[in-house]
Amino acid sequence: MSRFKQLFFRKSIWKGLFTIAVFMLVFFVSAPAYSVAAKRVDQTTQDEIAGSADADDDTFDLNISSNLGSTRLESTLQILIMLTILALAPSILIMVTSFTRIIVVFHFLRTAIGTQTTPPNQVLVGLALFMTIAIMTPVFTQVYDDGVKPYTQGQMEEKEAVEAGLKPLRKFMLGQTRDKDLKLFMKINDTSSDEIKDYDDLSITTIIPAFIISELRTAFIIGFVIYLPFIVIDMVVASTLMSMGMMMLPPTTISLPFKILLFVLADGWNLIVDQLVRSFQ
Repeated sequence: MSRFKQLFFRKSIWKGLFTIAVFMLVFFVSAPAYSVAAKRVDQTTQDEIAGSADADDDTFDLNISSNLGSTRLESTLQILIMLTILALAPSILIMVTSFTRIIVVFHFLRTAIGTQTTPPNQVLVGLALFMTIAIMTPVFTQVYDDGVKPYTQGQMEEKEAVEAGLKPLRKFMLGQTRDKDLKLFMKINDTSSDEIKDYDDLSITTIIPAFIISELRTAFIIGFVIYLPFIVIDMVVASTLMSMGMMMLPPTTISLPFKILLFVLADGWNLIVDQLVRSFQ
C-alpha cells in the first residue's frame, strides 16, 4: 500500500512539473510576438494621430470628425431632427393648426344628433386630419420654402431658419386669435404692453396658448349654432308625446330618426365642412 502511494505521488509530481514546463515554454515563445504586436499597435496609433494613412488591415480604426463651423446639415442630424418632429407631430398638429376647431365641432355635431358612437372617432379624426392638411398646406409650404429649405442647403443659420419658418405660422395663428386672449397670456407671462409695439414682438409662448383658447371659443360658438335645430326637434317630439299621453316613451327614440333625416336632407356634412373651411379664410 505504501508502494502504491509512492508511485501515485511520483506521477503527480511529474505531471505538475510537465504542466509548468509547457506553460513556461508557451509563454517565452509567444512573448516576443506579443511585444512586437504591441509595438505595431502603438506605432499605428501614433501614425493615425499624426494623420498618416493606415496600411495595416488587422487593426480597428475609429474616426471622430466634427462639423463645427459648417452650415451644411449632415444626414445623421437630419435623421435626428426628423425623428424629433415625428415624436412631437401630434402636439404640433393640435397646438398650431386648425385641427382643434374642426374636431371639437365634429364632436358637438355627433352629440347634437344623438348618435353617440356614429361616426366613430377614427372617422372623425381622419376627416379632421385631411381637412387640416387642406387648410394648412399653403402655410406649411411657405414654412418649408422660407425656413427648412434654405437651412438644409446651408444658406441660413439655425436661428435665422427658425425665425423665418415661424413667421407663416405666427401670421396664421394671429389671424385667428383675439386680442383679449393675447393680453391674457401677456399678463400671465409678465409682458408689459409698452414692450410690444407690433404683433411681431410677441413671443411664440404667448401666441400659441392664446390661439388655442380662441379656437376653443370659436368651436363652442359653432357647436351652439349646430345644436339649435336639433334641440327644436327634441322639444317638438317631447311636447307631442306628452300631449298624446305617452310619457313613458323616451323622446330621443322618436326624435333620432327625424334628426338624421333633417341632417341628410340639408346635406349637413357638406355645409359644415364648407363653413369650417371658410371660417379660416
